[in-house]
Amino acid sequence: MSGLLALLDDVAAIAKVAAASVDDIAAAAAKAGAKAAGVVIDDAAVTPKYVHGFSADRELPIIWRIALGSVKNKLVILLPGLMALNYLLPAAITPLLMLGGAYLCFEGAEKVFHLLFPHADPEVAEDFDIEDPAHLEEEKVAGAIKTDFILSAEIMTIALATVESPSFWMQGITLAVVGVFITAAVYGAVALIVKMDDIGLHMAANRKTAAARAFGRGLVVAMPKLMAVLSAVGTAAMLWVGGSIVLHGLEVTHLWPWPYEAIHHIAETAAHAVPVASGFVLWAVQAGIDGVLGLALGVALIPVATRVIGPLWSAVTGKKKAAH
Repeated sequence: MSGLLALLDDVAAIAKVAAASVDDIAAAAAKAGAKAAGVVIDDAAVTPKYVHGFSADRELPIIWRIALGSVKNKLVILLPGLMALNYLLPAAITPLLMLGGAYLCFEGAEKVFHLLFPHADPEVAEDFDIEDPAHLEEEKVAGAIKTDFILSAEIMTIALATVESPSFWMQGITLAVVGVFITAAVYGAVALIVKMDDIGLHMAANRKTAAARAFGRGLVVAMPKLMAVLSAVGTAAMLWVGGSIVLHGLEVTHLWPWPYEAIHHIAETAAHAVPVASGFVLWAVQAGIDGVLGLALGVALIPVATRVIGPLWSAVTGKKKAAH
């Protein structure tokens, strides 16, 4: 009996340690998620544009495929990769993030360039001219997952820098929790946004009160405008997040810290001038300047990507775009 009681006491002690570990993981995950909130919002703003133009019955399947790709990005590729780099070669993380930021700048600038000059550059136009409808969804999903990879890398890196754990495994579990939670939050919100017009149609047709039916009709009318706004915000998000990553990387690596420091000084000066909204002004000025510089970098990268990197990649992989 005494042996059984001792065993039960040991089990209780182990359970207490496990419960404390779960609490630690939850607290660390919440802290890391809060630190990455800015990039999470950008991720949510970018994604809806990838289902724009598809029929209603394809919207949720596309979002589901992108969400699965996002989970794979975070848990299968980024989590072990970042943990290994952080342990073996931590100095390589920032340059890799800067490359990802440059890609975001390029993608955002390419969309702006195509909007302003739809036929000015055949290489850019070709990226947006996909004549095969069956292939369009694959292209959209692949593009969304590539963009998600860069944003997920930033989220996971912020989380990695935030998590303070003496245990390698505890750190890894916390990062996994952050990755799953953020993916569910982002793509759950995106699914709700893109299906809001269907919810409005259902309300307009089936609700008993006139107010509810009017609200449903209002949702239907408002959703195309909201999607257009989100598409614009998503493109802007690529530019300001990409520009911010590159500028912050230049400052962290001491390659060229002046731009980041100058932007921060300008933003702080503007924030002091408007004390009632200093936090918002600080963010808005930094994001605006980061976005303008990100656009400039992206425009500069368009000919490099379309005429140098693209042909080289095609030559190496043997994959070429089909002639139209």
